[in-house]
Amino acid sequence: MLTFFEKLVDPYADHGAGREVPRKLIPFLLEYLRPFRKVAVLIVFFTAIVAAMEVGMIWYAGRLVDALSENGPTEVWNIYGTELILIALALLIARPLLTMVDVAFINQSLMPNIGTMVRWRSHKRVLGQSVGWFQEDFAGRIANRVMQTAPAVGEASFQTFDALAYASLYVIGALILLSDTDIRLAVPMVLWLIAYIGLIAYFVPRVGRASKAFSDARSAITGRIVDSYTNIQTVKLFAHTDREERFAYEAIEEGRRTFAAEMRIITWMDVALMTVNGFLMVGVVGYAIWLWSVGVGSLGAVAAASALVLRLNSMTMWIMWALSSLFQNLGVISEGMETIAAPIDLRDNPTAKSLVVDGGEIRFDDVSHHYGKDKGGLNHLNLTIKPGERVGLVGRSGAGKSSMVNLLLRFHDVETGRILIDGQAVGEVTQDSLRTNIGMVTQDTSLLHRSVRENILYGSPKATDEAMFDAATKVAAHDFIPELEDPKGRSGYDAHVGERGVKLSGGQRQRIALARVVLKDAPILVLDEATSALDSEVEAAIQESLYGLMEGKTVIAIAHRLSTIAQMDRIVVLEGGAVAEDGTHAELLALNGLYAGFWNRQSGGFIDVEGETVEAAE
Repeated sequence: MLTFFEKLVDPYADHGAGREVPRKLIPFLLEYLRPFRKVAVLIVFFTAIVAAMEVGMIWYAGRLVDALSENGPTEVWNIYGTELILIALALLIARPLLTMVDVAFINQSLMPNIGTMVRWRSHKRVLGQSVGWFQEDFAGRIANRVMQTAPAVGEASFQTFDALAYASLYVIGALILLSDTDIRLAVPMVLWLIAYIGLIAYFVPRVGRASKAFSDARSAITGRIVDSYTNIQTVKLFAHTDREERFAYEAIEEGRRTFAAEMRIITWMDVALMTVNGFLMVGVVGYAIWLWSVGVGSLGAVAAASALVLRLNSMTMWIMWALSSLFQNLGVISEGMETIAAPIDLRDNPTAKSLVVDGGEIRFDDVSHHYGKDKGGLNHLNLTIKPGERVGLVGRSGAGKSSMVNLLLRFHDVETGRILIDGQAVGEVTQDSLRTNIGMVTQDTSLLHRSVRENILYGSPKATDEAMFDAATKVAAHDFIPELEDPKGRSGYDAHVGERGVKLSGGQRQRIALARVVLKDAPILVLDEATSALDSEVEAAIQESLYGLMEGKTVIAIAHRLSTIAQMDRIVVLEGGAVAEDGTHAELLALNGLYAGFWNRQSGGFIDVEGETVEAAE
């Protein structure tokens, strides 16, 4: 039966992905609650019925006290027998059924689905952000915000419907009951309600702000700890465990301080609430007893008033905690919105079409990009790479090599100029189609924390095992993969490689990454120090395969080991973000310029400028 309620809302339903997410709290929540509108109406409806029944029980308890005090047992049964049987049936059958429907809408329709929906939509949106956006934040903090916001939205919704809706309807019913008994009994309750609302208005926003501060601090703790864990090898290599402890201590202590501040507010809130509730009990019950003592009120009215205020006394603490929890969750949501609702800075043009690669010509047309700064990146770069041409890219660190590749892949948009592939501007085609047609192997190879099979098939998920084995064989990876085994006993292509591939050597990671690109078989190939992690014997073994892989493709190969690109069709030397030299290996040596200087100063095949080995990273 509960399956019916669970399927009322599909958390994975299409919601017009790509549109902007509201950046203000209430519109943000309403956006995510939109699919639950009908469920919300039903929750309020059944909650009202349940609250009315609770107040009705207290009213009937007063009526029963009057009946028992005014009549003997036989008379009570004769007069009220049928009524008592109906009340018993209502308590045994109707009340549980109505409560079940009410909580089923909350616990089955709302709670599992809204958290799932928020997490799913948030993850999809974050995946749509640019590489540059991710580089500006901790991966741990981004993940933390996505994970925390989902349950926070669920809890906020739960508190709103389960506590606030029920309490509001209960208070209204209580006022009606007291007014029906004696209008004067409603006076102390109204005064209490004003004081209670004042406490809420004073304390709850302060709890919300304190909760937001603690949520920020908690995300900072997660970010710092994950940063240390992710770079644990560097931490150990430099023997900086104590430094990382201090780095985490600062964030953890800030978290303790902000949490203590939040708890101070809650402590004073509890004391103030208990004081106000004391006035409620004395005011209503005392007044009811006085009315009874002067013969105006009945004993049943005293009993009903007493039961009502005792119930309200326990309920107000629950409501205040529910409100505090609500504002705490709103604080978490506000912090999560900083990530989830951040504008997507790199979007496909609404009229973007899929890239069609006929030959693979690449043209940089007066391209400038300085990452919003005054220098660095590319500066009026003009370069044409013919279809099927293999071009080596050389230059000092900061010359613009990585910028060229990042802009070609549209990890950033060019500031001025255009980049065209077969005459199609990369900014005018879909990002997925652009990157589908470009295969790239980077120097800093990162593998997914999955099996070897999944990592290689990432290049072409529908490829057969035979195609996967062939790709691995071409890059000398099939020799070591069958020998792999992870701690859970999975072996060969089913062995998991660890986070970022840490369970493998650098050379093994690089060969799996190469196999992935071989399997992808894209018409444009970018190699950024693709063999830098390989020893000379393995490099020699796969060099022929690499040249075979390049056959018929347009290739850009960044290298500092100049011997790896000496056989390219052309070699382009970048300096200051523009082309400084362009020609074959022999032509550039004869020119006796920058390239010749690099070649002459090589040490072990690496470019050496002013005694410093230049790295590929920019």
